[in-house]
Amino acid sequence: MSLPKDQAWFTAKKYGYVWGLPARWQGWSVMLAHVITLALSAIAFARARPFWFFSCTFLLSLLFVLVCVWKGERPRWRWGGTDDEVS
Repeated sequence: MSLPKDQAWFTAKKYGYVWGLPARWQGWSVMLAHVITLALSAIAFARARPFWFFSCTFLLSLLFVLVCVWKGERPRWRWGGTDDEVS
């Protein structure tokens, strides 16, 4: 369920597919939490348990993408034109 542009936490990029930087404070807080949890998992698991580090990184990134899908604009390929153009 994607949100309209004026309510989306993550807006679509002008060129390409998926999202750019967050557009609202909620998106920035989710991104900051994602970066902090990745750093903490690196500190905890990177040297001693590489499998757990990669597993944790994969799951955290998957969760972040799911939040972007849920609270962001609809992902689609964009060529830099207006939003009214069909891509």
